[in-house]
Amino acid sequence: MDKKPFKPFVPAESQMAELTFKAVFLGVLMAVVLGAANAYLGMKAGLTVAATFPAAVVAMAALRVFGGTILEENIARTAASVGEALVAGAIFTIPAFVISGAWEELRYWESTAIMAIGGLLGILFVVVLRRTLVVEADLPFPESVAASEIVKAGQGGQTGASYVFGAMGLAALWELFKNSNGVHIVQDTAQGFYTFGKSNIELMQQRLEYGGGLLLATPAASPALMGVGYIVGLRVSAVLFAGAVMGWLLLVPLALFLNPSLAAGLEGDTAGLMALSTEIWSKQIRPLAVGTMIVAAFYTLWSLRKSLVAGIQKALADIGSVKGAEAEATNRLEKDLDFKKVFIAIGFMSVATFFLYYYFAQSLIGAVVLTVVMVILGFLFAAVAGYLVALIGSSNNPISGLTLSALLIAAVLMVFLGVTDVHGVAAVLGVAGVVCCAAGVAGDMMQDLKVGHILGGTPWKMEVGEIIGVIVASGILAVPLMALHKVYVIGSAELPAPQAGLMALMANGIVGGEMAWPLVIVGMFLALGLILIGSPSPMLIAVGMYLPFYSTAAIFVGGLIKWALEMRLNTQGASAEERTRAENTGTLLSSGFIAGESLMAVILAFLVLGADFSDLLKRGQAALAGLPTSFPLSLVIYPVLLYLLVWLPVKKMRGDVPASRVE
Repeated sequence: MDKKPFKPFVPAESQMAELTFKAVFLGVLMAVVLGAANAYLGMKAGLTVAATFPAAVVAMAALRVFGGTILEENIARTAASVGEALVAGAIFTIPAFVISGAWEELRYWESTAIMAIGGLLGILFVVVLRRTLVVEADLPFPESVAASEIVKAGQGGQTGASYVFGAMGLAALWELFKNSNGVHIVQDTAQGFYTFGKSNIELMQQRLEYGGGLLLATPAASPALMGVGYIVGLRVSAVLFAGAVMGWLLLVPLALFLNPSLAAGLEGDTAGLMALSTEIWSKQIRPLAVGTMIVAAFYTLWSLRKSLVAGIQKALADIGSVKGAEAEATNRLEKDLDFKKVFIAIGFMSVATFFLYYYFAQSLIGAVVLTVVMVILGFLFAAVAGYLVALIGSSNNPISGLTLSALLIAAVLMVFLGVTDVHGVAAVLGVAGVVCCAAGVAGDMMQDLKVGHILGGTPWKMEVGEIIGVIVASGILAVPLMALHKVYVIGSAELPAPQAGLMALMANGIVGGEMAWPLVIVGMFLALGLILIGSPSPMLIAVGMYLPFYSTAAIFVGGLIKWALEMRLNTQGASAEERTRAENTGTLLSSGFIAGESLMAVILAFLVLGADFSDLLKRGQAALAGLPTSFPLSLVIYPVLLYLLVWLPVKKMRGDVPASRVE
């Protein structure tokens, strides 16, 4: 049976306004804002959330005031979502320069260069791949279809923007009260060390007595983290929390139990035992979790091997067909940027990459080798990222596994060439950073181009919007990264940055010879055991071990709230359309919670760094010194979120939210 010819929402012959100043300006503004929010979220929770859906909603609401068209909304959403994708690649790698010791502080120009080169290469590679993956291949693109349905449904007047902005305001206000750099009258979490009595242990012909116990913490009172758990659902959040349980409630107490001398003299000292538990987690459990992440990353790639091979084959096949595709373009829906100029631009960016790597490695041969490796892997991984996004969506795109592969190849080459000092570590991380940004942007752009294909957007205009978004965002997003590090400290419990920690440990371990191999190898065997018993996601378990307990617990609470909504919808006998409306309401609210809390944390970081504002905040905190930080007050957020994410969506499921599937 022949397929019906595809018809976009806006016909090819339409002369509707599209690539306008107001659309691009709004898109770039949202790219910076959503990118800064996801920078904080990604380093805090180890997860980022696709910005396509909130960007689509905000674009519709904002441009409607100025009489914007649906194609202008599409351009704004396209430029906006690149900020999240670019910063995802950045936070997985750039903080590793600090964690590894290659840099003492985050550097603006180097960070900007990594993001700009990686992001632009990702876009240029996708221009070559677009026709094959978006038009010719019969791929599902689940998140692209959902986003396009939101935009089409929003043309009727109900955008759902009130949910996003309302949730942003609530979460921002809550973060102002909770953040230690803000008003700080709400305690984020309560924790304590709880003992179970004493045990006698035979150790090296000595009989020791140890009062066993463990460190427990309540879930963080964080709308953003609970919003993440709500969006990813109960299954993913439960697996993540399982890692926290394994790390904090099994391995840390076990380390204390088997090494009673560590706690010698700390009996009855709750603060000392809490500090000791945290130290064990930081110095022993996290390296073990890194070993688990290494095997889990390659297992993820292995499980997707058929898709990876198919994506690479399509990419290589498309190289030979780009001229024919360009010649066949007869209407605006088939026109990409000129391929000759695209290949020239790729060559220019390759030269820029060489100079960047020469700056890092201080080795001419090393820079040449790394540039060749990056261009080849960057193109292949961009193809793979685009193909996987077409299959499973950008939220599940395993770019950390792809990046780790590039890092290992680069590290082995640096050792072979004899570049094994701090310059070698920096060069390897530079390769990882460019490849990660390229793969992240490529996957996001492929998703955006599919949305545009469905709506009737002009490909070359969307590609221009993405290029502008990357250039502006890369020039700005290094600033909030630097501010977050100065105030919250990358690698601390406040900003653990698990993926960057993994990259730093691998670069130092292979190039610099500084790796806690016994712990890493034990973690590898743990991953193997998890794989053999059919664990849903060893990578998520490892990330859960790497993060603070209260963070993963809060994400798990969000997953439970999503489960409560699903149970409520079942008891209400909701139809498929009503269920979709309710879930969309919750997704938009959760997106607002994530953006609001994260943006307030970034704003407070900038305020603390400004002398005048810092003094003002200190005076404000001194005036409130008589109000003790209250943990019971933080409990207020749980019933509030339960109402907003369960009862409100059920109440509104027959009304004013676009009925499109968001997952």
